[in-house]
Amino acid sequence: MLRIKSILDNSQPEESLDVHGWVRTRRDSKQGFSFIELNDGSCMSNLQIVIDKEVPGYEDSIKLVTTGAALKIAGTVKESPGKGQRIEVHATHLEVLGTADPETFPLQKKRHSFEYLREIAHLRPRSNTFGAIARVRNAATFAIHSFFQKNGFINIHTPIITTSDCEGAGEMFHVTTLDLARLAQVQTEIDYSQDFFGKPASLTVSGQLEAEIYATSLGPCYTFGPTFRAENSNTTRHLAEFWMVEPEVPFADLDDNMRLAEDFIKSVISYVLETCKEDMEFFNLRIDKTVLETLHHILEHEFHRLSYTDAVAILTSAEKEWEFPVEWGHDLQSEHERYLTEEHFKKPIILYDYPRSIKPFYMRCNEDGKTVRAMDVLVPRIGEIIGGSQREERLDVLEARMKECDLDPEDYWWYTDLRKFGTIPHSGFGLGFERLIQLLTGMQNIRDCIPFPRTPKNAEF
Repeated sequence: MLRIKSILDNSQPEESLDVHGWVRTRRDSKQGFSFIELNDGSCMSNLQIVIDKEVPGYEDSIKLVTTGAALKIAGTVKESPGKGQRIEVHATHLEVLGTADPETFPLQKKRHSFEYLREIAHLRPRSNTFGAIARVRNAATFAIHSFFQKNGFINIHTPIITTSDCEGAGEMFHVTTLDLARLAQVQTEIDYSQDFFGKPASLTVSGQLEAEIYATSLGPCYTFGPTFRAENSNTTRHLAEFWMVEPEVPFADLDDNMRLAEDFIKSVISYVLETCKEDMEFFNLRIDKTVLETLHHILEHEFHRLSYTDAVAILTSAEKEWEFPVEWGHDLQSEHERYLTEEHFKKPIILYDYPRSIKPFYMRCNEDGKTVRAMDVLVPRIGEIIGGSQREERLDVLEARMKECDLDPEDYWWYTDLRKFGTIPHSGFGLGFERLIQLLTGMQNIRDCIPFPRTPKNAEF
C-alpha cells in the first residue's frame, strides 16, 4: 500500500494507484465534482483527491465523506493546477471504509487547545501538531539507536520491575499482588514474604545499575525504555511515566562522558533536522518561532564546561531577582539553568562536580570530600536535558556512600560485587526522551511530547 508521503514525493502523472486515509476536508463544486483532502499520517501534507459524479456510487457515497471518515481511493495521478501542490489524484473508485458523524466527531478542522486535545488523546494523532510530534519522536528514536550502534554499543533490555532504588529518593511505584483493601481493614504489618516476589518490589526509576553489569562485562551498552517516578509534581516538565536513554561506558572518566553526551545530542538533532524538514518547519511556524534557530545554535557551538561552584558564583553575582534563591549545596532550578544557557553563555553548557549531598550514592567522590564527579548538560529553552556521572568504582568508598545515604549495602550485594571482581572506572548518563522531544519541537508542556501522559491523578487511555 502506497503512503501519501511516497505518492507526493515520487508518483508521476498518469500513474494508477490505490490510497487509503482519513478525510481532513471536503468541498463540493457546482459543476458536479468534489475535492477531498486526504491524510494518512505519513506526512504533514494532504493529498488532494478529485472525484466527479461519473464515479460509480458517487451520489450515495459522497454524503458519507465527512471530516474524520476513512476512505479507500483508486485513481490516476494528474498534474495539479492548484498552487503549492505538484500532483493530485483523480478518483475512479471511492469506498467509504468508516464514517465519522459530523455532529459528534470531536476533531473538526479548526484550532483546538492542547488541553482539550489531551482529553481526546485517542484522536489527537490525527491533528497536524501531534502527527508531527509522532513523526519527530519516531525519527529521534531511530537516530538514538543508530548513534549507539554505529559507535559499538550493545542495546540492553533492563527490567521494569526492580527491588532496588537507583536514585535513593524513595519516590517509587510499588508492585504487589497483596489485597491492599483487606490489609487496610485489619491494619496489620505487611508480610512481603506472601507477596508475588517475596519482597518489596517497584517499577524502575532507572536501568542504570543493571546497565553497569553489562558495561563491565561486554563493553559500551545502552538502555532505552520506560521509567517511573512517583513524584507528586504537576508541572509542565514532569511525567510519572517517561522514557530514558542511558548509555554506560567502561574505562571512561567524566571527560569521556561529557564528550559522548555532546556528540550524542548533536547527532540526534542533525538527523531529525535532515529527515523531518516539513514537520520542523511547522513547529517553527506554529509552535515556537525560535525552534530551528535554537537547534542550529546547539549544532554550531561547542558545549561550554564549568564547575557547579563557578556556576553558583555567576548566578549569585547576576543582577537578577530569583524566584528560588541560589545557594551552594542546593540544586539549580530551571530559571538558573536557562539564565546560564540563554543569557550568560548564550549556548549549551555542561556543569560538573556537584555537591555530594544532593547526588545519588553511585557517583564517584572527589578528593575534596564535598563534591562528586557528576555532570549535567543544559541547553537553551529546556535547561537540564542530560544528567550523568563517573561511577564510584572503589568498594570502600561506595559502601560508605551507601550508608551515608541510608542504604544497606547488603541490599545491593550484586552491585558491590562489581567492585570486588575486576573493578574499573566507568561512566554514563541518562537523557529524558520527552525533554529531548520538547527541545526538538518547541512544545511547552511535556505532556504533549508522549502519546499517553501519566501524571498525578491522570492515567487515561
